[in-house]
Amino acid sequence: MKDYEVTVSTGNRAHSSTFNNIFIKLVGTEGESERKWLMSFKGATAFVRGAVSTFTVSCPVSIGKLILIELDKQCLLLFPKDNWFLDKVEVKSPEGETYNFPIYRWIDDSEVHYFRAGTALKVYDDIHPLGQYSRQQELKQREKDYRWDVYLEGIPHYMKAESPLSLPCEVRFSFSKTTEFFFTSATGLAELQLKGLADCKENWTDIDDIDRVFCCKQTDISDYVQEHWKEDAFFGYQYLNGVNPMLIRRCTALPSNFPVTDGMVFPQGQCSLADEMKKGNIYLCDYKRLDGLEANTINGKKQYLMAPLVLFHKTPNDALMPIAIQLKQTPADDNPIFLPTDSEYDWLTAKIFVRSADFSEHELNVHLLRTHLLAEVFAVSLLRNIPMVHPLYKLLIPHTRYTLQINNLARNFLISETGVFTEFVASGGEAMITILKRSLSSLTYSSLCIQDDIAERGLEGVPNFYYRDDGLRLWEIIHKFVEGVLSYYYKDDAEVQKDSELQKWILDIFEQGFLSQADTGIPQRFTTVAGLVKFVTMAIFTCSAQHAAVNSGQFDYGGWMPNAPSSLQLPPPTTKGTTSEATMLQTLPDVNVTVNIMSTLWLLSQQSSDSVPLGDYPEDHFSEEIPLELIKDFQGALEVLSAAIKVRNRSLDVPYTYLDPTEVENSVAI
Repeated sequence: MKDYEVTVSTGNRAHSSTFNNIFIKLVGTEGESERKWLMSFKGATAFVRGAVSTFTVSCPVSIGKLILIELDKQCLLLFPKDNWFLDKVEVKSPEGETYNFPIYRWIDDSEVHYFRAGTALKVYDDIHPLGQYSRQQELKQREKDYRWDVYLEGIPHYMKAESPLSLPCEVRFSFSKTTEFFFTSATGLAELQLKGLADCKENWTDIDDIDRVFCCKQTDISDYVQEHWKEDAFFGYQYLNGVNPMLIRRCTALPSNFPVTDGMVFPQGQCSLADEMKKGNIYLCDYKRLDGLEANTINGKKQYLMAPLVLFHKTPNDALMPIAIQLKQTPADDNPIFLPTDSEYDWLTAKIFVRSADFSEHELNVHLLRTHLLAEVFAVSLLRNIPMVHPLYKLLIPHTRYTLQINNLARNFLISETGVFTEFVASGGEAMITILKRSLSSLTYSSLCIQDDIAERGLEGVPNFYYRDDGLRLWEIIHKFVEGVLSYYYKDDAEVQKDSELQKWILDIFEQGFLSQADTGIPQRFTTVAGLVKFVTMAIFTCSAQHAAVNSGQFDYGGWMPNAPSSLQLPPPTTKGTTSEATMLQTLPDVNVTVNIMSTLWLLSQQSSDSVPLGDYPEDHFSEEIPLELIKDFQGALEVLSAAIKVRNRSLDVPYTYLDPTEVENSVAI
């Protein structure tokens, strides 16, 4: 007899235990074992949470190299069916070889499940008929479990699921994540209800009253914002290191619809716009995506959403100062260009309209579309087209964790007809749909790659641009890791070209995510190893670093509402000299709008206790020595970067922490 030692590791997470009977069959190149009931001296505790149990499976003769295992779970008579989270199975053969089977999924039925050994295999390397069959069956089932659907015409498609409970078990939140998420949400709203703020549809009468909304939910940065939000230098700083560093660009020629003159911005004649542009000192933010939108109606009142143009000047002391604001795209007598030399409230009101426009541009384009929706496209395409044994699956699956559920919740509670965004944001409703469509139609592959994007926007030399500095280093570290892993599996371009599963993955992304728009520059197929490496680097960067950069600071910069109002209730001034503190307060959103948005931003800025930082891999999907060494090198590089960021931040008034690898989550999970 030939004895195979089988070790089964149950996951160490809430409700992962099973008391059902577990059966296994080993399948090798030269035969297979009998279906074996896994019994041990541990009895019913063999498969409880965190248990590691060893069994012996005996065969009359050697079954050769193991190809796969078959597992099934059967209910005991009179016992209820339960869910079992299985981490992995290890099998030691009588020849002395050890086979690792990474699983990391819930088994909640009595069906037979096939799992492959941890050694990665591309489709053309998987030559055994049983291996090919299991590969096909896995993807056939995944196509049923992960179905594309259309949420809105003109935006990326998504996974069809009515609610989180209709998602496959393996992509849902953990018990602890679910508990913390809904507890944070419920306690925030309860606090607002107790204070009588959540349903108050009145104006703020004193700006200091806003400070009492969440008196116990403040951060060091939100306190700094409250103190400095009126200052021009801080206004400009946010376009580099706030939650939306994606819009500002170097200005080499003024737009024809923004007739700023030297006399307006340099009244003393100390320099000229033309000269400063040549020196690279003039920058522009153009919110043209918001032009012509019908703003929302909130609390029965029409709201206002502008499409401003903002001009910035980099001063000799390296501050980025706003020097001109035009609140509508078309120049006109009733559309003045506001200047820092105007009255205090004229200039402050203009900046408030800009910050409100930035709220919508950031939340819908920069945050929702360019991280959440794209991350879902990458995840669903991966799950539909790439089997677990494929190296790409092993590389990317950690970066899909919780994404499908958080997006499902966003569709149901944020952007649905009764969602927070729809009810309390100026760009909710029809305007939201238009912004998302415009954003996707103008999105380019290069803008998703930080090196290309920074170059295209002419921002290589801007001082104190920590998003750029940290982001470029993170991109390089991720790229080196991805290049090492993929070059290990793909020796030349021809191997990339003949991988049919890989080609289906990218074509699915092109068609379902970018709606077959060739002018986006998104590849429709991979022809080189370098092209594959760049795209996978972009996908990982988008799902981890980029999301952290535009998500984690939402409450920091939006917790003080006047710095990021979600909506405004009065139209912008059409002539100068008509504003005051009273009109500013009347322009800001009502109390209930303010508090509901602040509560949402607080929720979306909180990491759960089971968050996984970038580079951490609690699940062992890779088995080969070289990928495992590359993971260690990757983690070491991230540690070095984290230490450098922490040292730099000690000298900053406003530390930039969002791209510190210890603060970056592996996936879009919140």
